[in-house]
Amino acid sequence: MRSIAIDIGNTGGKYGIFEDDALVSQGSFKEQEGLPQEVASQSFDHAIIASVSVDAAKIQAGLSVSGSIVLLSAQTALPVSNDYKTPETLGADRIAAAVAANYFFPGRNCLTIDAGTAITYDFIDERGHYQGGGIAPGIQMKFKALHNFTGRLPLVQGIHENFPLIGQTTQESLESGVLGGTVAEVAGIISVYRQKSDKLVVILCGGDAGFFESTIKHPIFVIPELVLIGLQRILRHNV
Repeated sequence: MRSIAIDIGNTGGKYGIFEDDALVSQGSFKEQEGLPQEVASQSFDHAIIASVSVDAAKIQAGLSVSGSIVLLSAQTALPVSNDYKTPETLGADRIAAAVAANYFFPGRNCLTIDAGTAITYDFIDERGHYQGGGIAPGIQMKFKALHNFTGRLPLVQGIHENFPLIGQTTQESLESGVLGGTVAEVAGIISVYRQKSDKLVVILCGGDAGFFESTIKHPIFVIPELVLIGLQRILRHNV
């Protein structure tokens, strides 16, 4: 089976092309530009599209699919149980990450952390029941908020692991507050989950996952393609 999984986030889209269960190609695109021509020119047996920002149906026009196209929604059948109280409001990327975590670590309590525009925390238990989690501002969102909602604070761009604890310039102080504060936030949330969940597995994904991999002291797994793989598992479950 040749299939494509498409994940449209807050700032752009990603796609993964699968041969059966093997991810053979992946890439990204700007939401307003649509799928790259090299993808649109290919044919697929099946496809799945998930979006947290635009109408997923708009992407269909750029695909050549002989079989089913699954538009991920609250009504889509899942290979896990969804115990979220308002599934119609649940981001497609969040449930996809949890599905992938359960696929990689069956029978384990899993916390996924998707560090992108927002930082999302999602917990799926050892029974394969998705419970929910948390949503917080991402690093760039925090930097932009401090710049936009104040009169003189500059916009800090770029993330690095050698941020100071004690900032001696305004930029260093912003880095200390945002980068150091977010690291402390993520580490603290992991600690609380570990206290509540036996043998917890923590999996990171998202654009800023590499930053946290180098700054968080907890044992973690980094799987950049987690959401795409989760979408593929959902597609497999449906077709």
